Amino acid sequence: MLTFNFKPFPVLETERLLLRRITKKDADDIFTFRKEPEVMKYIGKPTAKSVKEVKDLIKRIDDGIKSNANIAWGITLKNEDIVIGTIGYHTVEKEHYRAEIGYMLHPDFWNKKLAGEAIKAVIDFGFKTMNLHSIEAKLDAANIASKKLLVSQGFEKEAYFKENFFFEGKFVDTEVCSLIRK
Repeated sequence: MLTFNFKPFPVLETERLLLRRITKKDADDIFTFRKEPEVMKYIGKPTAKSVKEVKDLIKRIDDGIKSNANIAWGITLKNEDIVIGTIGYHTVEKEHYRAEIGYMLHPDFWNKKLAGEAIKAVIDFGFKTMNLHSIEAKLDAANIASKKLLVSQGFEKEAYFKENFFFEGKFVDTEVCSLIRK
């Protein structure tokens, strides 16, 4: 079974991005995109209603990091310390060497290949540092952009569940994509 130690917190760097620990001071930044319906459309959670709600989320993320149960990063541009997105492994099955990746990005930064850059760094961390065997992503089957992004990173469709998720008064199909360590 896997064991992790996220101390010190692993900061990840790419060509344009710095993925760092999320703190309460980032709550306003995160609120700016979690309150947007277009960002939350395929997440299966309601839009954020307040900065306090985001601070509570940050505390839950921090608790997961402190207990070495899961990990998430704030995505920032290298030249700015403003969180423009989040990415991480919010569900980790240590006994199966498998984790679920999740991500979101402020719409001002969509279509700039930043999400792919962040995903690649987190995949590398997952396989090389966390020693994961496989990484999965569960997505609303209607989220074509996210599916294309995952495929560009080597993910393959693993499963399709019809109307298995109920959100905002309707049933939604879920697709599971995975990437196995080579």
